[in-house]
Amino acid sequence: MARIYRRGILFLEIAVLLPVLLLLTSNLIIRISAENHLFDAVEEVPYHRVALILGTSHRVKDGGPNPYFHNRMAAAAKLYHGGKVNYLIVSGDNRTQYYNEPKQMRSALIHLGVPAEVIYSDHAGFRTLDSVVRAKKIFGQDSITIVSQKFHNQRAVYIAKQHGMQVAAFNATDVSHHHNDRTRVREWFAKANVFWDILTGKQPEQLGELIKIGGQAN
Repeated sequence: MARIYRRGILFLEIAVLLPVLLLLTSNLIIRISAENHLFDAVEEVPYHRVALILGTSHRVKDGGPNPYFHNRMAAAAKLYHGGKVNYLIVSGDNRTQYYNEPKQMRSALIHLGVPAEVIYSDHAGFRTLDSVVRAKKIFGQDSITIVSQKFHNQRAVYIAKQHGMQVAAFNATDVSHHHNDRTRVREWFAKANVFWDILTGKQPEQLGELIKIGGQAN
């Protein structure tokens, strides 16, 4: 009886510790792999012709402005005005006519002085995987600069590298812990999910015809 009890305890410990170990390991792998591709200062960002700005809602649940959104738009505009990119892809969710992340991103960038004609909209960026892979398969970019907060850039960079892309990432200003505790917890699991996507060969929800960046109307 005692032996069965000890085995039960051992099995329970493994059942609890193994997922935690996998979660920690996957996050560590992604953070280390992405580290040399992340930049905090515009002057340090290597030139790429196109930047990919990862989407989020411009409003939080209570209707107030979303600092993640506005910090990303400010970073993207700074990147463009600093001569580090010539074109921008705004990629986000547009599942319904009432929710359109790329439209809001485009509007914010124009307000920040980015010319409308250099902004391309990707309305099928439902996940980070979709945004990154579509930048290659739909918008034809093998090298790119990604714009988001650092914790998000880490994951996006790793995905881009796994798909054979040359990548840099410009870190938008982060948000205080008062606003981002839930987001940070989700990100731990999102990083772990990257490896499941790789294992299963996950592809974007939507693909389509190639869109040429430059020399063609958006």
